[in-house]
Amino acid sequence: MSVDSISDPDRHLVQQIKVFRVSNDNASQPVVAADSLEDPSGSAVDQVLAELRRLIAEGGFKVGDRLPTERELCERFSASRNTVREAMRMLKAFGVVEVRPKVGATIVDQRMDRAFDLFSFNVTEISRKTFDDIQGFRELIETGAVMQIFASMTPAALAELRDINLQMVQAPTVVAASEHDLRFHTRLVSLIGNKAILDVYRIMTPVILRIMQRGKTRRTIEGETFHEHEAILDAMEKRDGLGFQYLMRTHLRSGLSTFRTTEAGPTRSSDIP
Repeated sequence: MSVDSISDPDRHLVQQIKVFRVSNDNASQPVVAADSLEDPSGSAVDQVLAELRRLIAEGGFKVGDRLPTERELCERFSASRNTVREAMRMLKAFGVVEVRPKVGATIVDQRMDRAFDLFSFNVTEISRKTFDDIQGFRELIETGAVMQIFASMTPAALAELRDINLQMVQAPTVVAASEHDLRFHTRLVSLIGNKAILDVYRIMTPVILRIMQRGKTRRTIEGETFHEHEAILDAMEKRDGLGFQYLMRTHLRSGLSTFRTTEAGPTRSSDIP
């Protein structure tokens, strides 16, 4: 999927993947709920995603089972490889499958130990309101927990974050780079040491990925995104709490420039100099 297709305006998606809890004695139940909200005007990716959900639910797949190969899925759904891959990325982001080279997609048990109805977000097109809501949530978490992050930070964790940042700029595509960008922030959130916060953060990964991909090019990833991450890590290394919060807040708001002025949302008091 190209960056241009991600940013096409006026496309709407109402898709909700439900990951639900099963008791210890009914592990044979399918991981994905059978009910499906389908929008006939949705994109090819949306349609394949709905078909994958139906396949898993009605095919009786259990944790540990492997899905058909990419080629088989392309033939079954009459879809291109890129479309199937993008749909699988979304299932992976929701924690439904794990995709490994030469193995393919395997159903995994990452249901957060509780019943969750995943938030209904338009993950095909990001509106200004969605951007404000998601980035505002991330700002609360990633800047508000600065003391917990600093308390858990070790030289090894810092080195791991720098390595992820380097992998991001070495990624071959914008989509792949965005996945490393997400790994960077998820690893950072994991330093808080709060499983509930990390679980909720992971639930939102599909829409976070779309925000990370919006308006991005190789130049912005290798330039602004990489250097903003490095500046954040430098502040962490110096244990500069105020600097860390300022840099993270600026980083999370940098995507605002991709919206037209007519899309601008209400001004927040924190946006006023």
